Order: sequence, then C-alpha cells, then structure tokens
Amino acid sequence: MMNDTHIEIRNLNAYYERNQQALINVNLKIPHRQITVIMGPSGCGKTTLLKTFNRFLELTDGARITGEVLIDGENIYDPDKDVTEIRKKTGLLAQRPYMLPMSIYENVAYGLRIHGAKHGKELDQAVQHYLEIAGLWDEVKDRLNSPATSLSIGQQQRVCLARGLAVEPEILLGDEPTSALDPISAANIEARLLDLKEDYTIVVVTHTLRQAKRLGDYAIFMYLGEVVEAGPAKEVFEHPKEERTIGYLSGQF
Repeated sequence: MMNDTHIEIRNLNAYYERNQQALINVNLKIPHRQITVIMGPSGCGKTTLLKTFNRFLELTDGARITGEVLIDGENIYDPDKDVTEIRKKTGLLAQRPYMLPMSIYENVAYGLRIHGAKHGKELDQAVQHYLEIAGLWDEVKDRLNSPATSLSIGQQQRVCLARGLAVEPEILLGDEPTSALDPISAANIEARLLDLKEDYTIVVVTHTLRQAKRLGDYAIFMYLGEVVEAGPAKEVFEHPKEERTIGYLSGQF
C-alpha cells in the first residue's frame, strides 16, 4: 500500500539576506493525491514554503534553508540530487502566467521537446491531450499557431497548466494561481485542479479563505513563518484547535 505522505518537511528553516528568517522549524506531512491548501495573511511564509518543494527558493540571492524536504521518501536537498529532475517532478502554476514568445502549440510542446519525448504526429496528439486536460483545446484548436500572448490571461494560465503537465510531474504547485484572474477564469482553473487531484498531489497557496474551503482536502495555516495548525481541511475549518487559527478564520486578521 502506498504511503499516504507524498511530501514530508522536517525541521525546515528558511532565511533571506541579512539572516531574515522566513520559515521557523516547519514540520509537515503532505498527503498523496489530495489538494493541500496553504493559507495565512500576507508575508507569513506561504510562498517561501512552496518554493522549497521545487528548490526555487535557492534562485533568490542570499536565500538558504536548513532541514529536509522529502519527496517519495528522498531528501531533495541531498547534495547528489539532480535539481532538473526534482523540478520535473513538480509542475508550477505561478500567480501570473508566463508565456514563452512562441505559438500556443509551441508553448505546450516546449516541455515535451526538452525531454525529447515526442515528434510529428505523436507530438501533435500529446499537445492536444494536455490542452484537453487544461480545458482549453476547444477554445484554441483552430489557432494553435497564433502567439500565445494573444490569449486572454485566463487562457494563458491554462496554457501554463498544460505546459506544466506535459513534463509529467507527480506534484502540481500553485502559487496563488487565480489571483490575477477574473472570476470565470478563476473558477475554470479551480475546476481543473479538482479534476487533476485524482492523478496528482496538488499544493496551492491561496489568498482567500473561500478558495481554501472550496479546494482543500488538507489545510495548513501559517502565521509569521510558523505552521500554526495543519490537518484535514474539514477539521481545521470546522473545529480549529489554535487561537490564532480561530482568529484568522473569523476574519480578525
């Protein structure tokens, strides 16, 4: 039987320049094939925590971590780990979609080409497959050669989703992936994430409590760099144990 834990965080501390501590002794177990939501007020460490899962934090000058992040039981910060392989395991949806300066087709094919996966008709079928998963195929099938930047921002975010899935990750990370979108586009992305949790472990940093309640199977509440409370979402939302969680859920801060 598969271990229920997909990502395990042990004694994790993160620092930015001038020894500013952004994460304080974080210990967590994130479950397989569920949507885990990370919530809390601005500046509490949500995005910093997410960036430790794909080693993006080290791209920030002066940032460093101590502790361990285990994916499938292996510490991704071990010196012998291939960073490219780690990032292939973890797809990322950022706050704002980033389109490569090429066509819709080539944006999705990009990840497939990097890994030398497919050519010709096989590549065409794979591009269609991932655009279908992202719920975008019917909207763009007649203009695949148009610049991806010609799409609406909501459509661009779904291209990013298709491109991220094309490298066949195990884990999908979302850093406030709907914060720049209109309500209809945001609902579209949420619907995709709910479908995808059957096949992927999904971790979403969210900027709204309503979204956390709609999406979350497992919930993490952070405050000032610490994990205050974590557990099955229903328990955290309906029967919070910590005073700070109660305060946040009731809108006090």
